[in-house]
Amino acid sequence: MPSTAKPAQRYRRVLLKLSGEALAGSAPFGIDYSVVGRIAHDIKEVHASKVQVCVVVGGGNIVRGSAAAKSGMDRAGADYMGMLATVINALAMQSTLEQQGVPARVLSAIPMATVCEPYIRRRAIRHLEKGRVVVFAGGTGSPFFTTDSAAALRATEMNCDALFKGTQVDGVYSADPRTDKAAHRYDTLSYMDVLSKDLKVMDAAAVSLARENRIPILVFSIHEQGAFADVVAGRGTWTTIAETS
Repeated sequence: MPSTAKPAQRYRRVLLKLSGEALAGSAPFGIDYSVVGRIAHDIKEVHASKVQVCVVVGGGNIVRGSAAAKSGMDRAGADYMGMLATVINALAMQSTLEQQGVPARVLSAIPMATVCEPYIRRRAIRHLEKGRVVVFAGGTGSPFFTTDSAAALRATEMNCDALFKGTQVDGVYSADPRTDKAAHRYDTLSYMDVLSKDLKVMDAAAVSLARENRIPILVFSIHEQGAFADVVAGRGTWTTIAETS
């Protein structure tokens, strides 16, 4: 059953946030190319419906900066390692999309002209207007910020109608439903609910930025085939985070 009785909104431009762990599938490390292929096919479905799509990918399947910092590494250096890992994931997504006939471009907040384009806002918007999927890599380009914050920032800069967060479960729960059978799934939440309840679906900076710019966040399971297209079309199960009326 859909998580809202309201009719599906017609989106013009959306941003999909993917964690690096989502690209690893069931493996503890690296990239599962069959999973990347499935997610790329989901993006292709949304793209085919004439919705402009941009993507932010994490790098936790390769390097997680916060974990490296805990081992004693300088936090800024560890975060830069994590940003480089996102470029690897973004290139994998770009290649897979193009194999499926979807034009795509990788734009990195850390310039590396040999492998991808530098992030320039107007260039990114132009790619979207030309019907290309834009994959943002390199996080925000600065340490101490997560790729959740990068997703909220890019969604704001691209004037996206919504930010779609693909997670391990089909929405936001009061606790981890994989370990707590009593966990309650929310259909809707306000931004302040997420912050005050410390629900950790996204970091506080990302939620606050989305709140300031009134960008709704839709949280759904990225592991269900076709889930991204379904949620964009108003079908399936998800949690909406937005301003309450």
